[in-house]
Amino acid sequence: QTQMCTVGCSCGLHYYWHFLWNVSLLCLFCLTMRSQAEDGASLHGSINPAGRCHYTFTVASPQESSCPGGDIKSEMDGVLSRLTLLEALVSQLLAGADGGTGSKGGEDVQKATAHVTGERNKLQQDNAYLTQQVRELQRRLEEQNREAESLKQKSCEQTQLPGGSQRDTRPVSDPVHDLANGSYQEMKAEVTEVPASQLILDGGHNATDCGDLLSVGDPVLHRKADSITGKYGVWLQDPEPRGPHYTKKTVWRIDAVGKDIRQLFAYEDLDQFSRGFPMKVVVLPEPLESTGATVYRSSLYYQRKRSRTLIRYDLDSESVASRSELPGAGFHGQYPYSWGGYTDIDLAVDEQGLWAIYSTSEANGAIVISRLDPDSLAVGKSWETTIRKNTVANAFMACGRLYTLASYTAANTVVNHVFDTATGVRRPVAVPFRNRYKYNSMLDYNYAHRKLYAWDNFHMVTYDVRLGPGSR
Repeated sequence: QTQMCTVGCSCGLHYYWHFLWNVSLLCLFCLTMRSQAEDGASLHGSINPAGRCHYTFTVASPQESSCPGGDIKSEMDGVLSRLTLLEALVSQLLAGADGGTGSKGGEDVQKATAHVTGERNKLQQDNAYLTQQVRELQRRLEEQNREAESLKQKSCEQTQLPGGSQRDTRPVSDPVHDLANGSYQEMKAEVTEVPASQLILDGGHNATDCGDLLSVGDPVLHRKADSITGKYGVWLQDPEPRGPHYTKKTVWRIDAVGKDIRQLFAYEDLDQFSRGFPMKVVVLPEPLESTGATVYRSSLYYQRKRSRTLIRYDLDSESVASRSELPGAGFHGQYPYSWGGYTDIDLAVDEQGLWAIYSTSEANGAIVISRLDPDSLAVGKSWETTIRKNTVANAFMACGRLYTLASYTAANTVVNHVFDTATGVRRPVAVPFRNRYKYNSMLDYNYAHRKLYAWDNFHMVTYDVRLGPGSR
């Protein structure tokens, strides 16, 4: 009698390695069976009708009862289970030995995992930063609320006497004291509603403060230019008019795009300016260069085109009052601000008078500040800074200090440098500043209105400024 061990496998190449392992294991099994048998074993292969390879192993059995019994079936089941396990192990080995596909997939997984981990870490850092900012804003809000409450209490303070009575702290000259003498005077109370935010902004500061720049408010739009000639220009108000024809309310405007800039527009006030109704158009006798002009004491101060000549034009007499060369000053694109525009010479006015902001070859492009005589335009004292003029977008003077703007196109930038002419020291600062229209070509300070005037990409805007206390 013989015991038959049969196994079937697909002839497909996909199962080639599985077949070799199965055949090897079955051969080992059958050889073992042969060592216990008296006769040899035979292997026969054929192809069945379904196209599959069919192999038959025949091993002689030593006992007749060994085939029909149930012991050999359980033994075969155990062998088959072990073969199934080995087949699974071989499949894993074959998958690992595949031609690089598996390793590439592993690299992709590793890259994806690293990317996700990096994004998670970045989000955690952003979350920590935002949490810190929220806490800082909450702290500042609490401080401002306490300051506002303190201002309210101060406005209602009265001196208390023992026993709960109140002592009148008004001067004897106050009309209210007439009531004590039997006379009568009608009293009128005027109440002005002031937003709490304004109380917080102005609390502890007044118009006489002339210290460091503390903050710059959001831009307020007054007018937008109608044509390409108003891409950039000059607009401002005279902080200290001297003549009979114009006041602090008068608005002056120059569109600075063109080959021959001579027109100076005058508006009665900001309302007429916003409406676009000039009350007068002055034609200058000589053309000006770029956006560095200013108005002070009823005169227009500007740089003559393609020269370092400064001109004082009297607005009352409408004539040139004086002219002078600015010694060594670069002009027509030699030392402009970072936005260009032939902004080599920038004239400015503050509480201390008239200034020129420029550079020279001796200064190697660093900003030079000179105080000018407002009548003769003669140079008084000069300061050479370490601020490269072509690295800043614009500049202005306030309380004898030079302030520079970091960018003319960034929507959110900063005032980044201050140079104090009293000490000759430059310091870095970071006062937030907004270029709402992203092309700021002019920036001037008006000490009478405590505002900055700017020309931002066709738009004429102002900024409220807050200065700290100072000795100036």
